[in-house]
Amino acid sequence: MNDEPLTKAEVVLPTSDLRADLPFFGKTLKMRMDMIYPADDPSVAVFSGHGLRVRLEQGDGIPGHLRLLTDEPMEQTDMQAPGGTRVTVHPLHPPLELPTTEHAFVVRRLADQAPWVIGRAGMHYRDLIPSRLGGSIIASHIRIPDGGPVPDMVHFHRVGFQLIFCYRGWVDVVYEDQGPPIRLTTGDCFIQPPEIRHRVLEASDGIEVIEIGVPAEHITEIDHDMTLPTPDLRPDREWQGQRFVFNEGAKVPWETARLPGFIARDTTIATNTQDVAGVMVLRRGKGAPQWSTHDADIHFTFVMEGGMTLEGEGKDPYRLEPGDAFVIPPGLRTRYSDPTDDLELLEVTLPGNPATQQG
Repeated sequence: MNDEPLTKAEVVLPTSDLRADLPFFGKTLKMRMDMIYPADDPSVAVFSGHGLRVRLEQGDGIPGHLRLLTDEPMEQTDMQAPGGTRVTVHPLHPPLELPTTEHAFVVRRLADQAPWVIGRAGMHYRDLIPSRLGGSIIASHIRIPDGGPVPDMVHFHRVGFQLIFCYRGWVDVVYEDQGPPIRLTTGDCFIQPPEIRHRVLEASDGIEVIEIGVPAEHITEIDHDMTLPTPDLRPDREWQGQRFVFNEGAKVPWETARLPGFIARDTTIATNTQDVAGVMVLRRGKGAPQWSTHDADIHFTFVMEGGMTLEGEGKDPYRLEPGDAFVIPPGLRTRYSDPTDDLELLEVTLPGNPATQQG
């Protein structure tokens, strides 16, 4: 039986000097020659290697560019073949780069009618931090207008931190080593550790989630080989020091918050990410709200229910309603004044458990 594949694909690159390119592709790039012709005066050569099949054709043309992805050290990372092809070498698994936060006081209101953009798997995205604080964070309000099966694939994200908080409705998601599909309902949240494989399966009509990603620009990769759910249940597994978290809001008690006049529900995310980030839900408590400052690098809040006036020292006050969001830079005195009795806030801080000073 012939085991040769029925089809093959080649990248065609023009070369102005095929003879000189042969040792470059063979010895320098360590690729295997598979074909060359005609024998008396070669004008075509085919090489394979690094997951690629390259066809060099003698003649005029715009030189090509090959990106080689490897974790093996190479003497040069930017080369040019004698025939003109440029070759650059890049890490197969590049380290995650976390940009320095560009601190700013940010208020984003739903009434400002920022556009909804159709993104991955047909989901609608609204950007909650347009500046993204210099690329350090992305906060998205995501909705799926029509419920039902979601056209998603098994994938993962190369991130430092990622939160999925269910704001409205429900969504079913399956995760690597976490058992059968899990239904996330209003008030629940997931922490997706870096590179955990997962897939969104189905959602209710009008599902809305808040998604936080650090850094703002991060890679999503499809895993074509893994089938979910995986056979083993490993709730204590860690991905880069973080555990998967499924926090069910209805089961968590309310406690005194670090801000006077409020109570808080801890999602346990600070504990399970080793204080990479903290996520709290705040409600109106007893006593009057006070002026305070914090020392978090990033302090993001989304108004889920009710209303309040956000006061910042030297800033105009903002009356905020459901769907609004804001960022408070470290050291800025603020106060959440005139909160309604039904006020509910989603607060995300990096790192977790920031110090807070009153007055």
